[in-house]
Amino acid sequence: MLEPLRQGLPPLDPATVSNAASCALPARYEAVRDARRFTRCTLDQWDVGNRFDDVCLVVSELVTNALRHALPSDTPRSADQDPPVRLHLMRWTERVVCAVRDPSHDSPVAGDSDDFSAESGRGLFLVESFADGWGWHPLAGTLDGKVVWALFRLGSSV
Repeated sequence: MLEPLRQGLPPLDPATVSNAASCALPARYEAVRDARRFTRCTLDQWDVGNRFDDVCLVVSELVTNALRHALPSDTPRSADQDPPVRLHLMRWTERVVCAVRDPSHDSPVAGDSDDFSAESGRGLFLVESFADGWGWHPLAGTLDGKVVWALFRLGSSV
């Protein structure tokens, strides 16, 4: 899952990976609030709360996009099914990555960022503005769908 994160970046030494956390998110919009809460707790535990505002905004946008665009609204979901969206947070010494997995194979498409009065369509523009890098890749093997990720560099004081 992390191979695309390495493209264009210095090599990641596995010994520098310090933490990872993940949570499943149900197919309802209240999950965005849950994702922000999970992100705050995780970043506080990792002592990188100074990046919370940027990471939380991006997590909110990625989870909202997954819920809005990757889940057909007419698909019935039973209570015993695994939640269709999953948030992953990963920390290295000098970076944090948030990744949102969803069941869709459709590539993320940025909306028209020129219409500043629009109520939606600027999510990926915000992701690009607040993250130090972002991308997506399809899942392989037994997992179905894609992962959309965003990278945040940590300051040397962290």
